[in-house]
Amino acid sequence: MRRYDNSGIASESRRRSFAMRRDRLIKQFAEARQRGRTPRLGKRTSNLFRVRPAPTRAERLDVTDFNHVIAVDPENRVAEVEGMTPYETLVDATLPHGLMPAVVPQLKSITVGGAVTGGGIESSSFRYGFVHETLQAVEVLTGEGRTVLARPDNEQRDLFYGFPNSYGTLGYALRLWIRLVPVRSYVRLTHAKAADPDSYFHDLAEACRKHRNRADGAAFMDGTAFGNHELYRTEGHFIDHAEAVSRYTFMKVYYHSIRRKDGDVLTTRDYIWRWDTDWFWCSRAFGMENPVLRFLAGSMGLLNSTTYWKLRDWNERGRLLQRIGLMPSVEWVIQDVEIPVEHAPRFLEFLNERIGIRPVWICPAQAFRTENVYPLYQTDPDVLYINFGFWGGVRSGHPPGHYNRLVEKEVARLGGKKSLYSTSFFTETEFWSHYNRDAYGRLKSRYDPEGAFPDLYEKCVAAYQSDTTEGEST
Repeated sequence: MRRYDNSGIASESRRRSFAMRRDRLIKQFAEARQRGRTPRLGKRTSNLFRVRPAPTRAERLDVTDFNHVIAVDPENRVAEVEGMTPYETLVDATLPHGLMPAVVPQLKSITVGGAVTGGGIESSSFRYGFVHETLQAVEVLTGEGRTVLARPDNEQRDLFYGFPNSYGTLGYALRLWIRLVPVRSYVRLTHAKAADPDSYFHDLAEACRKHRNRADGAAFMDGTAFGNHELYRTEGHFIDHAEAVSRYTFMKVYYHSIRRKDGDVLTTRDYIWRWDTDWFWCSRAFGMENPVLRFLAGSMGLLNSTTYWKLRDWNERGRLLQRIGLMPSVEWVIQDVEIPVEHAPRFLEFLNERIGIRPVWICPAQAFRTENVYPLYQTDPDVLYINFGFWGGVRSGHPPGHYNRLVEKEVARLGGKKSLYSTSFFTETEFWSHYNRDAYGRLKSRYDPEGAFPDLYEKCVAAYQSDTTEGEST
């Protein structure tokens, strides 16, 4: 873990450095607009699963150095961090203080700004809600080429609450203040197996209700479905001491341990990143469960989500493996959806019967706030939602997008929500019926009146509708 200097002098130095880089970016933004160019983030990696051509007159804004933790305030339990900072960097800065972000997305490479504007959850979400609910304030570069500080108690409160699920179409997060919560040294896990989906989700909901507000209750809750009748609920409790500790950062695969062990103990850091080594279970598509390949990749530090995303992106763009006959034609179904817990058994049945991707990640999440204040991603604060994460290829002889459309229709039928980080196939009417066109229009007219950024439907859906190959993958 890298040493982090949190002295007042160091924090002020980082703030001055941030201010200089912010001014440089504002100037670059203005110059791009004067030349009639479309500003876009210049990122080296991404956790989006949409491949689309860049606008012909796009200009990449250099934001790669907005990746610093500016300050950690242990007393008030808040971290001040730049938008392009990976969560791994933020976690490394907070753990020495006995703290972590209240909700940490599963993959090390996910950036703080990206998670807030795009949405995210993890196994602490049954306690603390969605990633965007950990946000205390955010400084945004808007489409007008200026920065504004949005907080829940100032005149930019509409942007504070409207920023989640806006995917960079209202502005870019340059600096954020994130809520932190206390941690202990280790996490003790229990894996409880169930065979009946109805009783499984009932018991999961009861466990969430029981532990949600208890100081001595479970800190983490998630699950894994290996089939319709092989389901596991995993609870994580903080502990201070451990006689034996497991590690899943090299030759051992975490998701296999769920079926083989009733319980386990990990360091808190290893628990936070338990899914990253194998990208949940998606590393198997690249042969990383082969001991020889795994040893070689691990020895070179390549067992991580960043490596797998780059491999998949490289293949997706060139479709090389399909062209040389090493992979059949499939449709990628890479989705995260939230379903009300009462409908979760039906959705799991749908996944097994119509999609067939296994395993499936199950993560309960309930809004931390008691009122519904996030207009672009509205959930009922009184409802426990189950996030289903399913990622894989389905062999398809159907038109492009067939299986993804089935998912979208089933999610809508069951009153759920679908994340927009991957390809979507909604009609424009369907899309805005889910994502609040009126509220979005008001935000767009205030913070991007000249359309420096595409609108939400254009960015997340329409850009792919003309690509007849989109929805299929190699």
